[in-house]
Formats: sequence, structure tokens, C-alpha cells
Amino acid sequence: MDMTSTIQPRSDQLNADDLLTGPMTVTITEVTQGNAEQPVNVNTVETPGRPYKPSKSMRRVMVTAWGKDANAYAGKRLTLFRNPKIRFGKDEVGGIEISHMSDIDADLKVSLTATRGKKKLHTVKPLAPYTPSQDFLALMASASTGGEKNAIWQQATEDGADQTYLVRLKEAGS
Repeated sequence: MDMTSTIQPRSDQLNADDLLTGPMTVTITEVTQGNAEQPVNVNTVETPGRPYKPSKSMRRVMVTAWGKDANAYAGKRLTLFRNPKIRFGKDEVGGIEISHMSDIDADLKVSLTATRGKKKLHTVKPLAPYTPSQDFLALMASASTGGEKNAIWQQATEDGADQTYLVRLKEAGS
């Protein structure tokens, strides 16, 4: 029995505890305005209804890599991991950081504030484009029922298909 689903926190957002079992690669569907405390919601295919709410440092990484227009982030991918060394005040509580990003050509090195007056270098690696484990596009084009198409869609999603590929898959099934 896989225990992963039994340890997931109940929350309206992605938490560092969601990443206790390892990193997660997500595909951005849209970025929306949050509140004053957490101003950005990064909505993803993989965590519907539970957006990633990046810290100011991780928002700086995203802007450095992809620019200031969050509307252009849809379809891009991030690998998120739990860094147990993230501090809140004096306590190490753990937090979410970005290890890999799509749409960058080389390692991205960003100097970020670690503590008041101190900087740390954060490195993000390029994320390779999604490569399907099988030809889901051909399977979708040959599917004749809605049930078959839904099963293919689900299988591609579980395989880690990014938003761009899923759009192409939907078009193949039309």
C-alpha cells in the first residue's frame, strides 16, 4: 500500500509538507491575484484548487527567468521541492523552493536575500521538455468513445504531460 495519499495535509494551498515524499513537477494553468499576505496564486494542472503560493524570493526567481507578465506563465513548468532549512522568524519550518524551470536555456543563478543583510545564491536548472512514455496523440485520434478518450487523458496526465501537450491531446480527440 502506498502511504503517500494518507499523509497529505488538508489545505487550500500547496504546502511544504506535500513535498515530504519528494519533489513535484507542476504545469501552470494560470497565475491569479492573491491577498496582501500571499499576493500570488500559481494554479497548476497537478494540484487543482490548491495553488502554489510562492514566497517573495521564489517570485523573484520566476520574474528573472520568465519576465514580469504572469499571463505568459501558463503552460510553463516548475519542479518544486521542500527545503527543510527555510526559516520563519527564528524557527526552521521548511518551505517550498523551485529547483527546475521550463523555458530556460541554462542554469539560472539568482542572488536572494537569506536574512537581513545577507544574500544566498539560488540556482535553478533547466527542466527538460515533456516526453510521453507512449504516443497518446495517436491513441486519442483513434479513440471512438468518450470513455476511451477520458482514460487516455487520465493516463497522459498521470504520465506527467504538460499543459502544451494536453492541449494538443484535446485537439486530437476533437
